[in-house]
Amino acid sequence: MTSLAHRYLAQATVRPHWLSPSTFWYLRTSASSDNAKEFLFVDAETSSRRPAFDHANLAADLAKHTGQDVNPSSLPFSWIELDPNAAAVRFRCMETVFQYQDGEGKLEVWEGDFGTKLEPIASDAVSENGGQETGLTVINKTTSAAKVYWINSEGEAFEYATVQAGGETRLGTYAGHVWRVESDDGKSAVYRAVEGEGFIVVDMEGWKVSEEQIEATQDRAIFVRDGDVWIRDDDGEHQITTSASGGRYDADRAFVSPDGRFATVWQFTPEEGYTLNLVESTPKDQLQPKLKTRTYLKPGDKMRVDRPRMFEMQGKKEIPTESTLFQNPYSMKDIGWSKDGEEYRFEYSERGQKNLRIIGMNRQGAVRAIVDESSDTFIDYFQKSYWAVSPDDTELLWTSERDGWNHLYLYDFKTGKVKAQVTKGEWVVKKVEKVDWTTRQIWLTVCGIIPNQDPYYEHLVRVNLDSTEMTILTSGDGNHTSTWSPDNRYLIDSWSRVDQLPITVLREASSGAEIVALEADATPDLLAEGWVPPEIFTAPGRDNETPIHGIIVPPQDFDSSKTYPIIEDIYAGPHDFFTPKSFTPELSEHEVTARGFVLVKLDGMGTNWRSKAFHDVCHKNLKDGGIPDRISWIKAAAATRPWMHLARLGIYGGSAGGQNAAAALIFHGDFYKAAAADCGCHDNRLDKLWWNEQWMGWPVEESYAANSNVVHAKQLTGKLLLTVGELDDNVDPASTLQLVKALNEAEKDYEMLLMPGKGHGAGDSEYGRRRRWEFFGRWLGGGRSRG
Repeated sequence: MTSLAHRYLAQATVRPHWLSPSTFWYLRTSASSDNAKEFLFVDAETSSRRPAFDHANLAADLAKHTGQDVNPSSLPFSWIELDPNAAAVRFRCMETVFQYQDGEGKLEVWEGDFGTKLEPIASDAVSENGGQETGLTVINKTTSAAKVYWINSEGEAFEYATVQAGGETRLGTYAGHVWRVESDDGKSAVYRAVEGEGFIVVDMEGWKVSEEQIEATQDRAIFVRDGDVWIRDDDGEHQITTSASGGRYDADRAFVSPDGRFATVWQFTPEEGYTLNLVESTPKDQLQPKLKTRTYLKPGDKMRVDRPRMFEMQGKKEIPTESTLFQNPYSMKDIGWSKDGEEYRFEYSERGQKNLRIIGMNRQGAVRAIVDESSDTFIDYFQKSYWAVSPDDTELLWTSERDGWNHLYLYDFKTGKVKAQVTKGEWVVKKVEKVDWTTRQIWLTVCGIIPNQDPYYEHLVRVNLDSTEMTILTSGDGNHTSTWSPDNRYLIDSWSRVDQLPITVLREASSGAEIVALEADATPDLLAEGWVPPEIFTAPGRDNETPIHGIIVPPQDFDSSKTYPIIEDIYAGPHDFFTPKSFTPELSEHEVTARGFVLVKLDGMGTNWRSKAFHDVCHKNLKDGGIPDRISWIKAAAATRPWMHLARLGIYGGSAGGQNAAAALIFHGDFYKAAAADCGCHDNRLDKLWWNEQWMGWPVEESYAANSNVVHAKQLTGKLLLTVGELDDNVDPASTLQLVKALNEAEKDYEMLLMPGKGHGAGDSEYGRRRRWEFFGRWLGGGRSRG
């Protein structure tokens, strides 16, 4: 059944290959067992979708040319080059490139280039995973052999082929993968494969010799040497600072004003963090264990502290500036000099995540807060921080939750005053897609804007920068994704739900008007073949008012006359929400349901992308994990589904989800009966600084202990399985081991799986998962007849 759902998803997926601003082709693969495929041509100007060429005629001509049978519904190629009017198509078959004139029915061997010519990229590039399968041809036009190496995601090189002088070789690869071509005398060039066919031409002019990077400050009038600021002029080089006072200067953060008269150079004091020591007990290359160490900042550790300083170039001196507005940084980012060179600007996020500012520093040394954002709880710096400066340098776009929802504001950059609240309402801006400063319009991905739909569903809207004429461009009850045409005139809009396959249409980007349907809803066909969809379920949370959204997946071979144990898959990290919203084939064939459990997954209060009040529940309260909402939701679900057996409820999760799973038994053991917690951050003082200080605050105080599974281990009831990898450098393994010690001291029973040689997520290894399901089967049982 898994492969069936995947086939239907592949059939519904549209990957456009644009030929012109208004035309594109895509490959449609049928969900039928014969894997039939069709190349389709779409023309936005004529609102048409049709076959890209006559598949039957091409197949017949190709069969004559090759002497082999060719099925027109399963042509032996998956990539084509098509002209904008679809009059001619080129393709590779049996190592030969052909061109077919569709109107004339003429097939011939093509001697020209085929695919995208790749240009050299940075020599230190590494492969990116997840791209589409594709091909790469290396054409050697030099007089000596060339070796071809694949570069993996870690930067390691593996020799794959040798291309002889005057020859060519085609390699199978994936879009995003990196390849290096190298000559006998050490010259080399690096290339990244693209979707569809690509080719590399190696000739005497084409080699790009790897060179040492030129020191960035070498040609600057102001530069950093040995941690101090120097200025170079006609009289020579002049040292301006002494780094012994206030820290060293950063050579990569020297910014000169447009007229060259002033500059800012950032000074810093380095971080001083915890050293994480990991013992690899079973290394592959030796018998004895190895010690691995790395710097790992934890809550309360000393962070790097930056401080921009202003310098006058002609006077060769520093201009004193006041640092009151940026004394305790978590992070600082360069925005740059104003166009007139009168002010230098940067973003400042204060440690503790309660203050976020855009700061200006003028030539006289005066410092001002252009934007000053504050919160009594936290500012979601990592997910919702956004700014954009207008081309004329007079306006600033800024996101804020100041009215209780994440919205967009337009500032006057000169005065620091709000000109307009661009968006407003009980919904959130999730992403700024495109800003057109000329037409004064902006395109946004938003959540919760359609009444009576799941508030997490994403839609695309267009609005004027003065907040007028908002247009919702996407329609359809589901989660929307959009891709743009090259000139941004058109949108390919696709939407789906966990219980519905994608529907895809072509729209006008300005109005959202539908131009042509591309792929219809094939869910009825999938259901007819026996697919059982997840059930979308909504119920009030702990306050009996706020809707909580989740899904229920019944066990395979479901029998309503029986009762089944329930397993909750939990991850309640406040940085996002985690219940799938789009069609996800694996859900209905999840290994949980394959073992006779009911799977539930939902997002309680404290998770992201709803109101600020909804999110604030997590503040200094990570032990909560939205579990009170989960309890209300699961009770409501079971109240109308007698086959859900509340007395046999388990929960599992990893990382923050591991913390949540163990917390369910420690703080809510009257409801949850068994938990499997993998690599959990059981005490937030033991985990990484950036994630935990965002939600738990700074400085570290008593709330950290109040939220600790370790501190409250004596409250554990129920059955607990702990798993951890000894080489976990994401969440310190000590977090799990300190919980183990606390459980031992409290004389609490539990099960423990320590996995040598494994890192973060060890419990999700094949062996770890087998042990997890065996654990739940032992303590929760399987399906039982009622009555």
